[in-house]
Amino acid sequence: MADAFHEVLFPLDVALRGSGGPQRLTEVVTLASGREHRNGRWADSRRRYDAGFGIRSLDALHAVIAFFEERRGRLYGFRYRDRVDFRSGPPGRAPDPLDQSLGTGNGTQRVFQLAKTYGTGVNPYRRTIAKPVAGSVRLAVAGAELAPTAFAADPATGLVTLSTAPASGASVTAGFSFDVPVRFDTDDLTIDLAAFTAGEIPKVPLVEIVP
Repeated sequence: MADAFHEVLFPLDVALRGSGGPQRLTEVVTLASGREHRNGRWADSRRRYDAGFGIRSLDALHAVIAFFEERRGRLYGFRYRDRVDFRSGPPGRAPDPLDQSLGTGNGTQRVFQLAKTYGTGVNPYRRTIAKPVAGSVRLAVAGAELAPTAFAADPATGLVTLSTAPASGASVTAGFSFDVPVRFDTDDLTIDLAAFTAGEIPKVPLVEIVP
C-alpha cells in the first residue's frame, strides 16, 4: 500500500555507522558427480541492515526508539541511507549526469525510471532506484546536461519526466543520490540499559522493501 510508507529518513547519524548490504537467495543442489546446479530464486537483491551498530549514546538510542514507535514497528516503511551505496557513482564523488544510463529516446517517450547498473561484464545487474534524494538528480540527453527546469524528478517513485521527449536514438543518462526503502524487521526492540552502558550493542534489524 502506498500509504504504508513514510517519506522520512532514518536518523542519519545512526545510519552512517550501521552495517549491512545486499542479500540474494540461491538454491544449490550438489549432484553425486560433485557438480552443482544453482538457481537464483530472486530476480533482484534485497538489502538487510543492522542499525544497532550506529547507536553510541543514550540520545541516539532515544531517537531510534521514537522513530520505531512512530513507524509502529514493522507497519510502515521509511528511507535509510546506506553509507556504502547511496550515489549513482562512487560514494566519494558527487553525482555526475553521465553516471547511469536510463534508456534511449524514441521521439515520444518523456518518462524514464532512475536505475543503477552494477558490473560491466557478461551479466550486469540493473537496480531500480525508487527513492532519490530530492534535488540531487542531474540529467543529460545525448551527453549534454539539461537545466533543472527541463525535467521533474519524483523523489517518491524515482520517475523522471522530461519537458521535451528526447530525439530517437538519443541517450538519456542521470546522476543522483538515493535512499533505500526499508522497514524494521522486528516488532519489538529489547533494550537492556545496563548492558548498553557496558558497551553492548542493541539489535535494530532493517530489511529492504518494494515501496
